[in-house]
Amino acid sequence: MSHDQEPDHDHEPDHDHEHRGHGHDHESHGHPPGQRHPFQPDLEDGPYSWHMALTDAVADLLLAKGLITADELRRTLEDIDSKSPALGARLVARAWVDPAFKARLLADVNAAAAELGIDAGPIPIRAVECAPGEHHVIVCTLCSCYPRLLLGAAPDWYKARAYRSRVVREPRPVLAEFGLELDPEVAVIVHDSTAELRFMVLPERPAGTEGWDEERLAALVTRDCLIGVARPRVPAA
Repeated sequence: MSHDQEPDHDHEPDHDHEHRGHGHDHESHGHPPGQRHPFQPDLEDGPYSWHMALTDAVADLLLAKGLITADELRRTLEDIDSKSPALGARLVARAWVDPAFKARLLADVNAAAAELGIDAGPIPIRAVECAPGEHHVIVCTLCSCYPRLLLGAAPDWYKARAYRSRVVREPRPVLAEFGLELDPEVAVIVHDSTAELRFMVLPERPAGTEGWDEERLAALVTRDCLIGVARPRVPAA
C-alpha cells in the first residue's frame, strides 16, 4: 500500500460490522477542548437502519426456532461487550519485551493472541509495526470493520463518514486533529480493513521504558494507539 495515498479495497457486506452511526457527515477541521470530537457522529439522531432491523430480525428468528436461548444470546453479547483495548495492549507489551513473540505476532495475530489465552476471533488480524520514519493507521472506508474481540467496541468516530473518507485522502491533517503531529519525513501508511482481514497497529516502544515490566508497559497502550491515531506516551514525572 502506498504512503499517504488512498488504499485499494474490495469489501463485501459483512453483518459482523458495526453499522450504527453511518449517514452522518461531520466534516470538521479542529475542535476546541471540551467540545465534540471532530469525527463524532450523532448516533442518537440516526434512523433505525436496514442493518439494525436485519440484526433484530435474525435474533428474533434464532430465538423463535429454538436455535439459541435468550440467556445464551445475552451471555454472548455480554462477552463481546466485555472485550477492551487492554487485550491488544497486552499483545503489544509482550512484543516489546519478547522479540520472538513479536515475530509471531507480526506473522499471525490470532495465533499469538491465543498464546496469551486471548480469543481474537476467526477473522484474520494483521499487525502493522510502526518504526522510525514509518507510521501506520487503520480505517475501514466502506463500513467499520474492526478487530472488536481484541480491541473492544470501535469508537464512534471510527465509524463516522468524515474519518472514513478523509484519513485515506489526507492522513496527516486528520492525525493532527487527534493531536498527533508527524515530521514531514515520516511516511504515513493507511490500511483499509475488510470483512476478511482486520488490522491492529504495533506502536513503537517509547524511550525511557527500559526495564519496565509488561503490566506497566501495557498501561501506556491506549485504544487510539492500536488504531494509529496516537502514540504511547510516558507520563510526565
